Amino acid sequence: MLPAVLGFLLFTLGPMIFSLVMSFMDYGVITAPQWVGLDNWRRALFEDPLVWQSLRVTLYYAVGSVVLTSVLAFLVALLMNQPIVGQRVFRTIYYMPSVISGVPVAILWTWIFNPTIGVINTALRWVGIEGPRWLTSPEWVIPALILMSSWSIGGAMVIYLAGLQGVPNELYEAAQLDGAGAVRRTLSITLPMVSPVIFFNLVMSIIGSLQVFTQAYVMTEGGPINSSLFAVLYIYRNAFFYFQMGYGSTLAWILFLVIGLLTLLVFRSQRIWVHEEAQS
Repeated sequence: MLPAVLGFLLFTLGPMIFSLVMSFMDYGVITAPQWVGLDNWRRALFEDPLVWQSLRVTLYYAVGSVVLTSVLAFLVALLMNQPIVGQRVFRTIYYMPSVISGVPVAILWTWIFNPTIGVINTALRWVGIEGPRWLTSPEWVIPALILMSSWSIGGAMVIYLAGLQGVPNELYEAAQLDGAGAVRRTLSITLPMVSPVIFFNLVMSIIGSLQVFTQAYVMTEGGPINSSLFAVLYIYRNAFFYFQMGYGSTLAWILFLVIGLLTLLVFRSQRIWVHEEAQS
């Protein structure tokens, strides 16, 4: 256990404690840190409007992304759980995009969202619709990034698929004998039995969506007009572009508290909708 413990202390807990201390300091990297108390926190919470803008953008993206990817991943898992020809090939095809790193995917989707030669707008023109400017439109940039998040449903799909395969067939057979249709069996058997898996994917999706960075950094740089200024991107700007390490640490801890609060709310809600027998 020693390597794992040392790795946690050196690369996780240690940097977290260091960043917490730095959040109370003014540190410009090339100058010695100076203790400023709660000045950074006061500035972030009451004086810097971009902090709240970045949190609004991040929450907007998180809600849309979590809903879209969760629903799509579950529906695809249902399809991939059916006895169809080429089942393994289709599973591989759906999973492969999730293993590609973020920068190539961001560049690919930049081409897809190109308002002139992009695949989406070209397809819309075929049916007589002039598509939006996507990444250069303040109204459409976040919906575009939410749509892009559907690219990575493969990981959640595999986890859903494992949960679906763990549902006893006897339950479906008994429900079918009672006259339950496919929709009724899904609502009354499938969803309750895989609710622990849904809960796990939901928590991981929320945490991941609140830490989005690569898409905005590569595709929009926070624009247009800060309409895609995600929280992590704003942290990066302050810490590594403006060299305000103390203030960047403060912003990081604010985001950490937001993620912790939302995760706590989801954990508290599980007693309402997570099926206890499925957990056991």
